Amino acid sequence: SVSVSVFFCLCLLLSLCSSSSVSALPLSLSSSSVSVFFLCLCLLLLSLSSSSVSVFFFCLCLLPLSLDYRILHMDQDQGRLYLGSREYLVALDMHNVNKEPLIIHWPASAKRKGECQMTGKGKQVGSCSGECANFVRMIEPWNRTHLYTCGTGAYQPICTFINRGWRAEVSTNASPLTSLFCDYLFRLVPGYVDSGKGKCSYDPKQENVATLINDSLYAGVHIDFMSTDAALFRTMGGRTAIRTEQYDSRWLNEPVFVEIQQIPDSAERNDDKLYIFFREKSLDSNGASPSVLARVGRVCLNDEGGQKSLVNRWTTFLKARLICSVIGDDGVETRFDELRDVFIQPTQDERNPMVYALFTTAGSVFKGSAVCVFSMSDIRNVFNGPFAHKHGHNYQWTEYTGKIPYPRPGTCPGGTFTPGIRSSKNFTDEAVNFIRAHPLMFHPVYPIHRRPLVVRTGVDYRYTALVVDQVDAVDGRYEVLFLGTDRGTVQKVIVLPKDPTSMEVLTLEEVEVFRVTAVKTMKLSSKRQQLYVSSDAGLTQVSLHRCGVYGRACSDCCLARDPYCAWDGESCSAFTPSTKRRSRRQDVKHGDPLRQCRGFNAKGEAQTPSRPRRHRGPGAIEAQTPSRPRRHRGPDDIEAQFKENNFKHTVARVALRILDRDIVLALTGQDEDEEPKTRHPPHPQPHLSTPFPPEIRLINQYCQSYWDQLSPKQQQRKRTSRRHTEGQDQGLG
Repeated sequence: SVSVSVFFCLCLLLSLCSSSSVSALPLSLSSSSVSVFFLCLCLLLLSLSSSSVSVFFFCLCLLPLSLDYRILHMDQDQGRLYLGSREYLVALDMHNVNKEPLIIHWPASAKRKGECQMTGKGKQVGSCSGECANFVRMIEPWNRTHLYTCGTGAYQPICTFINRGWRAEVSTNASPLTSLFCDYLFRLVPGYVDSGKGKCSYDPKQENVATLINDSLYAGVHIDFMSTDAALFRTMGGRTAIRTEQYDSRWLNEPVFVEIQQIPDSAERNDDKLYIFFREKSLDSNGASPSVLARVGRVCLNDEGGQKSLVNRWTTFLKARLICSVIGDDGVETRFDELRDVFIQPTQDERNPMVYALFTTAGSVFKGSAVCVFSMSDIRNVFNGPFAHKHGHNYQWTEYTGKIPYPRPGTCPGGTFTPGIRSSKNFTDEAVNFIRAHPLMFHPVYPIHRRPLVVRTGVDYRYTALVVDQVDAVDGRYEVLFLGTDRGTVQKVIVLPKDPTSMEVLTLEEVEVFRVTAVKTMKLSSKRQQLYVSSDAGLTQVSLHRCGVYGRACSDCCLARDPYCAWDGESCSAFTPSTKRRSRRQDVKHGDPLRQCRGFNAKGEAQTPSRPRRHRGPGAIEAQTPSRPRRHRGPDDIEAQFKENNFKHTVARVALRILDRDIVLALTGQDEDEEPKTRHPPHPQPHLSTPFPPEIRLINQYCQSYWDQLSPKQQQRKRTSRRHTEGQDQGLG
């Protein structure tokens, strides 16, 4: 309520004035009056808001110099969403992000900021934020009561623990004031600061990925001040730090890390591997090869490095190229080489999830985006295939045909094929030296059906983020893609089989979540049916289904082909699979209202919408006289009908008014080259009425556009014909 928020603000202000600590409150902020003031303003705005659009987006913008918000972790069990930004960590309620956020202010020290600025790194990376700050880039769960987080630390990465969780699980000594406002604890562990080297990049512009597995942190980061040394690192867990080979472009060549994920290979846990998705510069300098390549790499989780060679280096690191391209009607291949985002869709078999990868074209001249889907079996087959080798006078990549050492490079120690090898330190020198010189596989990984699932070319935007949801509908299970764009919108897309050789891509709707601000990260909660979208400016919460926008008729709901929605006999509402027999009409595969909406309003009565309800699929617009009885319509009514799946759907109804020629002449006036003439007023006619000013403007716009399209000769003929007609009218008068 408003009174509670006002009381809370007063308490904060009183504590500030009395110089008392605010660490006991659910928000751990700096003691500056500016931060408290902005916090109070946020709380008031949140209390007064009843809009479904996220107020948190506006509230975050009020925090001083806070930009670059990223969703770093989603905790489904505790219902919390964790964000990192410039010097702030934020915990949100997943049910409603408009509720009071829990905020931690975690800046770099003033001394470190000064040292950073002395190096020349104080230039701006945003409208109101510099590089010499602590940009939070990682939040990983340590256990039920703690999170592990890292930030850039003004070009000196730092890490620490966060005490989080329901207060009964964390502490029994909560103050009454704290318990009154929040039962969830979110604060830094006092006095603990850890080095972030090998865990977080120095430069906030460099992307990094990380995951905690069995107390060990695996991270793809840049580990030096100048961002020239990129590596896949493993730290913590009581083991010696291990990384990819340093300054060897055959392993990594200026990579940009996108995603990291543990995926088991077999029932034997010693075979478990870590897969990392990234893009990097190509080693080939000729113009025939792309400058950027998409990659998938992997290492064994139990890799301990080599004994003599590759000491404290991965001895199981391999990588392969990901291909996503489409061949046009003219035979020209369009390649999407820049990997932007990856979503791992779990299946019933934990060893074989589906890999959805988002690609864009390289360069800025031609804009294009595509989504390709890869199977883990295809990825494993490539890693089990031939190695790449540079050979010949042209030093071209060829298939290595020599002897492959035992154990096969990339095989995990103690796994299914190497039960007698207990550690990677027991690998033969031959095997270790081979993988050091041959980390690349010869064959690339092609997508399923060797074609993209979704392609967007010739548009003024690019996709930036991707999440996928599996939805159970009446006629089967469907994958729905949510695609964020660089213009601040989110597209909801479904791909349906059209025939045995082709697919049909339907854009169910497009929602503008930010204005001219690129979508940065997205997280999807199927459990709560919510999508969370972040950008440089803030975060927005969007429902996965908005069935009411499709219309108020059964035909509208059926033609939408949205697996989240079904006709319940009265309205288009959210569909929930149930064993109980219910009258739910839905046809995602065909979208046939004639078959589904019998007994309901199959004609699909619709009023002209102020904006399109959804992106229409293939169809045709027809204009015709309404089929309604004449007593229910005007003499000059025209309906615009959209024909889709043999169903005519009224999308607009227009009432035309026929204007007399004399009224049109009186409204449009004379041409500049005409001599003034005495004109008799038009004869009064009872059935004619004088148009209103908006109609006059439309008439003038139409006449002007029509006149501009005529050639000079046609314009002259029109003038001559008009003078002749007016002369006859005056003579008859």
